[in-house]
Amino acid sequence: MDMPINTFKQRLHSGTAQIGLWLGLADAYSAELAANAGFDWLLIDGEHAPNDLRGMLGQLQAIAPYASQPVIRPVIGDTALIKQVLDTGVQTLLVPMVESATQAAELVRAMHYPPRGMRGVGSALARASRWNTISDYLDQADAQMCLLVQIESREGLANLDAVAAVEGVDGVFIGPADLSASLGHRGNPGHPEVQAAIEDAIVRIQKAGKAAGILSADPALARRYIELGATFVAVGVDTTVLMRGLQSLVGAFKQELQQPASTGPHVY
Repeated sequence: MDMPINTFKQRLHSGTAQIGLWLGLADAYSAELAANAGFDWLLIDGEHAPNDLRGMLGQLQAIAPYASQPVIRPVIGDTALIKQVLDTGVQTLLVPMVESATQAAELVRAMHYPPRGMRGVGSALARASRWNTISDYLDQADAQMCLLVQIESREGLANLDAVAAVEGVDGVFIGPADLSASLGHRGNPGHPEVQAAIEDAIVRIQKAGKAAGILSADPALARRYIELGATFVAVGVDTTVLMRGLQSLVGAFKQELQQPASTGPHVY
C-alpha cells in the first residue's frame, strides 16, 4: 500500500487558498455531510467539542472517501496525546494556545519520529500505517506531517515572529475568539484593535514564509483575510450552521420565535 499524501500540506506550501469548516457536532455522519459538501479541509475539534479519540477516529473514517482533508485540534499540545492522535491516521494537527518558540519546537518534535523528533514508534497497531501494510511508513511519515500552531493571546502575538520562524511549523492560525478576550474585547473579534492585530499577524506570518489561517463566520471578514493572504480559512462552524438553519425554519412558521441568541459580531 502506498503512503497517503497530505494534499492539504501540498496546497498550503503552494499558497493555494483553502476553505474549511469547523466540526463540533462530534458525529461521523455529520462529518461526512460536510465532506460531501466540498470543503477543502475540515477541522475536527477536540478542544471545545465533545470529541474523544475514538469519536475523532470515526470522523476520519467518514471523511476518508472524499477530497476534503481532515485536521484535528487536540485539547492540548501534549506529546503523548499527539502520538495517539497521529496514530489514528490524521496528518495535520492544529495545536491551540501556542505562546513561544520553545513550545512550537517541542510540538515539532512530538510530530516526528527519531532522530528528528520523539514520536513513539508503534505503527503495527496504528491506522496511520494501515497496520504496517505501508511497508516504508516509518521512513515516509515525517514528510507528510503538517503542524499548524494557534496564536490566540497577547503573549503569543508578542512572540509571533519567533514562533513562525521555527522549522517544522507549516502554518500559524490566529484564534479570534480567545485573542479578542486576551486583548480586552471578549466576544467582539470585530473590534478595531482586534482586527488590526489580526491583519498585522497575517502579514507577519507571510513574511516568515509560513501559511496564515483563521476562522471567521463573517463572510466580509473571511474574504478580507483571504485578500490579505491567509491561505487556510474556516468560514463557519457546523453547530452554528445547523442552529441558524433550524431557527430560520421554525421561525418561518412561529411568529413568536425569539431572535437568535448570537446576533453580534461573533467569530462563530
